[in-house]
Amino acid sequence: MGAAIVNVGRLMVMGFSMVDKVEFSLIGLDSLLGKFSAVNYDVKRKGGRSSLRKAAQLLAGELAANWRALDDAETGRAIADNVALRWDGKLFKYSGNLGFRVGILQGAVTPKKGEPQLEKSAGSPTPHWRLIEFGTEKLAASPIMRNALENNINAITDTFITEYDKALDRAIKRAGKKSVV
Repeated sequence: MGAAIVNVGRLMVMGFSMVDKVEFSLIGLDSLLGKFSAVNYDVKRKGGRSSLRKAAQLLAGELAANWRALDDAETGRAIADNVALRWDGKLFKYSGNLGFRVGILQGAVTPKKGEPQLEKSAGSPTPHWRLIEFGTEKLAASPIMRNALENNINAITDTFITEYDKALDRAIKRAGKKSVV
């Protein structure tokens, strides 16, 4: 059996005027790839999206926990509350690849001079996350998002593989029932 490379997803971390993209591949999934021939294209996409979402939820949970440890309890703003997981429809539309974006809601919105300051109550924007993540000329970067992915990549890929394997098994089982009836 030969080794197979499957591009399973990507994480995009967006900041100032920079996009830092982390892509990963899995090697040696012969048993999983063997099941592909037994299911149709739609089932592959549906099961893949569900599995990739569960893996991305693991990353989003880890990010929220890491940001919660850094959040200042004195202010109403909480970066951890703004951690979001979104389907990357643009990636799917243009390339057909499945992908989820994990990031911080309301991005890097900072008020311009003369505009009123952002609200500091719970659930309000947290533009300071990017200053912590990427640093400034006076503040060293503390890359929480990249570290969360690097420290959990094995758990994330294992989750994806087991969930996708289950989805393919269910699809094969359903296809077998339809052919018998």
